[in-house]
Amino acid sequence: MQRVRRSVLSVADYVAGVTAGDRATLARAITLVESARADHQAQAREVLAQLAGRTGRAWRVGITGTPGVGKSSLVEALGTRLTAEGRRVAVLAVDPSSALTGGSILGDKTRMARLSVDPNAFVRPSPTSGTLGGVARQTRESLLLCEAAGFDVVLVETVGVGQSEITVAGMTDFFLALMLPGAGDELQGIKRGVLELADAIAVNKADGDNVTRANQAAQEYRNALRYLTPRQPWWTPRVITCSALTGSKLDRVWQAVMDHREALQADGRLAERRRAQDLQWLNQQLTDGLQALLDQGPTGRAVADARARVARGELPASVAAGALLSRLSLAYGAGQPGDAE
Repeated sequence: MQRVRRSVLSVADYVAGVTAGDRATLARAITLVESARADHQAQAREVLAQLAGRTGRAWRVGITGTPGVGKSSLVEALGTRLTAEGRRVAVLAVDPSSALTGGSILGDKTRMARLSVDPNAFVRPSPTSGTLGGVARQTRESLLLCEAAGFDVVLVETVGVGQSEITVAGMTDFFLALMLPGAGDELQGIKRGVLELADAIAVNKADGDNVTRANQAAQEYRNALRYLTPRQPWWTPRVITCSALTGSKLDRVWQAVMDHREALQADGRLAERRRAQDLQWLNQQLTDGLQALLDQGPTGRAVADARARVARGELPASVAAGALLSRLSLAYGAGQPGDAE
């Protein structure tokens, strides 16, 4: 059977399709920004630059939790409720990557059957591809594309494996942590880190025989929060029990998001947070880009040699790094007379 080759889209095609809210073009645009090919990256940058004026209007909600806590079930239940209210909802569901293919393993789209076919929703699973923080390498760019496509709520579902969850908290407006009932009071590891970052904690699966355990777990988290300094002095994180299965108290979960939004929009806090996030992302992109230049550019052989010598114990890491940085300074003319003028 002969495969039909898809037409190549220009920058103008991507921009027109995304701004028109065409989900097929949006999906292809996300694939473009996720591509590692240099020509695709250049085209993606131009698309994002032309769409910049249409971004920033959605409410960005990060959702995390350990595997099995019911993140996908809650996202689908909450997303379906929001679309029924007339909202347009985009879901960026980040899956673990296959070691063989690099693609998504769990396939959140198959676990959100109702939301995936909702005309007011868009569900996009993306592999982490080894990226830390429980999000894909270009999740932030995908989020901006969804905003440009007219979605007014973007839900970012992380892998939730305990890897630097500050990454997703640093690209969203509201950070929701899902917990299991009857999990005890082990407030270490991912739980301790999430408690410090979360704007709300939702104890999921509070249904049937789990209701009592869920209420007990919620009280434990409330007690634990008393010993932590709030991330924002103007907001006290809420602890809510809910059930994605029955839909119980999902309205309270979303009300917490809306109350936080109202508080965040006061006194220019939202604009300040978005600016800080943009600068943080710029610094991260520069760091990643410089690392790639080091590895792939003229210094690539020297970097590889330095790593090998450090691994063999022949050089301290600080000495190797200092030598490489000095070489870079000479290559780029740093320290030349007149640099400070």
